[in-house]
Amino acid sequence: MGALPASSHALITAPLRGEDEIRDNAAFEAILWALSRPGDVRHLPEPGTRTILLALIDRECRVHADDPVIAGLAAQTGATLAPLHEACHVFLQLDPGADTARLATLKTGSALYPDEGATVVTEARLGEGQRLRLSGPGIETTREIAVAGLPQGFFALRNDLCRYPLGFDLFIADGSKVMGLPRSTRIEVL
Repeated sequence: MGALPASSHALITAPLRGEDEIRDNAAFEAILWALSRPGDVRHLPEPGTRTILLALIDRECRVHADDPVIAGLAAQTGATLAPLHEACHVFLQLDPGADTARLATLKTGSALYPDEGATVVTEARLGEGQRLRLSGPGIETTREIAVAGLPQGFFALRNDLCRYPLGFDLFIADGSKVMGLPRSTRIEVL
């Protein structure tokens, strides 16, 4: 088989990435880094949980969303909409007065399949409010953060549900900022 003529190289081009693909890749990178460095705030290319959904969700996902707009967007990706206790990806609206009892039904995995714990995405204000001390993988010693706008007792309930390797991973979005708190992170309420 002979070599291709020099002029044929012009026919081979790399596919161009569209704006959506560029946005989703940038969002995926931000949330990946946020989860690997608990307490670090990363920046999303566009604000809101919508951006996180578009980066994470596809037709293989089971999704629960409190917001009907987010649920509709998840359905457009081909994902299966599921009740809270069956969902692998959960998009919650948790205002300060919300009842947290339903969170006890979140998937936290099992001893054989800890990876089946849910990924939870919610919105809150980062850098103000309830002070928390984080420790665990991805944190050299400890790190202090502040989060406002979540229900009273949310982090105590989260600690009860997250007994590594069991638990759920949490993303907190604040506009175009995102912070990740994996199930392996220990959270002390100060």
